[in-house]
Amino acid sequence: MTFSKTHSSAVRHARDMLAFINASPSPWHAVSTMVECLQEDSFTELLETDTWALQAHARHFVIRGGSLIAFICGGESPAESGYRIAGAHTDSPGLRLKPLAAHVSEGMLRLGVEVYGGPILATFTDRDLGLAGRVQKRSEKGIETQLINISRPVVRLPNLAIHMNREVNEQGLKLNRQTELNVLFSGQDPLSADAFKSFIASELNCAPEDMLAMDVLVRDTQEGAIWGAREEYVSSGQLDNLASCHSIIQALLKVDEPRHTVVGAFFDHEEVGSESSVGASGSFVSDILARIGEGLFVHGTDALRARARSTFMSLDMAHAFNPNFPAASEPNHRLRINGGPAIKFNASQRYATDSESAARVMRWCEAAEVPFQQYVHRSDLACGSTIGPMVSARLGMPTVDVGAPMWAMHSLRESAGVLDSWWLTKVLDQVFEGR
Repeated sequence: MTFSKTHSSAVRHARDMLAFINASPSPWHAVSTMVECLQEDSFTELLETDTWALQAHARHFVIRGGSLIAFICGGESPAESGYRIAGAHTDSPGLRLKPLAAHVSEGMLRLGVEVYGGPILATFTDRDLGLAGRVQKRSEKGIETQLINISRPVVRLPNLAIHMNREVNEQGLKLNRQTELNVLFSGQDPLSADAFKSFIASELNCAPEDMLAMDVLVRDTQEGAIWGAREEYVSSGQLDNLASCHSIIQALLKVDEPRHTVVGAFFDHEEVGSESSVGASGSFVSDILARIGEGLFVHGTDALRARARSTFMSLDMAHAFNPNFPAASEPNHRLRINGGPAIKFNASQRYATDSESAARVMRWCEAAEVPFQQYVHRSDLACGSTIGPMVSARLGMPTVDVGAPMWAMHSLRESAGVLDSWWLTKVLDQVFEGR
């Protein structure tokens, strides 16, 4: 490991990544954060409802809910040089408020939640928790969307004392999703659902009666940090998968006037299966590629030629070897933190990598002077999946699944290495340069 040679650059990258994650507590905030980065680099927004006029080297982005696709038109027709696409997801597992979340019970105003995806529920207990998301409210134009980010502690999920749960250290903490995950909001008068609605309205500086609906999740209030004796690790919520989003954005901003068309695709709803209008299994990416092709005069079979010449890299975090649980990893494929990005394989196509796409990534890593690792899940454990297989099937283009190793995936507080995400960005530089 060449940590000493790359320490300063990797730490700078890690600090920027943590700032990116801190500003993005929900998928809609992640989109907003990425838009700020893109607009500073001369990207302009296109609306799906408008007619598009594209030209070589134009820089644009399109928003659909908590998803975003950014692209730079190539100097050559996609039919001749194809697309270079990297994708990740903007959502993370956790707790989301029910539509009528606020209710009074047991002398407290509590908020009912649904479990989103597969979080490690025990990690939400005894943490300083806030709220974040989006609210739909009345406005002079009809309905307006406003983001909300309460980064101070306002709710909590207190654990049960060990004196009342004597077996917790032997049997683990088990929480009933309906009765034991209600987060505590207030014990002060007035104890009513209207008190919570008034609280949210005050945060938005609007009247409670103007609020129509909301998508709000429980967020950790602790900011990300760099840790370790040599500042070699990072810890934060949402490393899965905002660390990957950050790497794609950083690489995209370095692209100047590419020969081929470069695309960064960021999808919501990956943690719940991607089956939605904004998910990777929906029409978003194929719709946008079709419109890019039409804007660059790629029609009919030329559109199919463009996809055949293209590459899709699916970026999602990978499971690092945990020295406290050595039996959890496949013995010959143990990923080391700060050991380099992982190329992920699965015979059942839970990952989309094959030998051809893997070889291409290996060459990119060599060109970037970045080490790489290869990952396979234990055969006797169920393997998770990514956006890779579904986008590959939808677009019909060569695909590879790659990710930075991490510990405690789906915990409210995950950990990773400062080198791996920085190295992954350097590999993406090679992808977008079309080598």
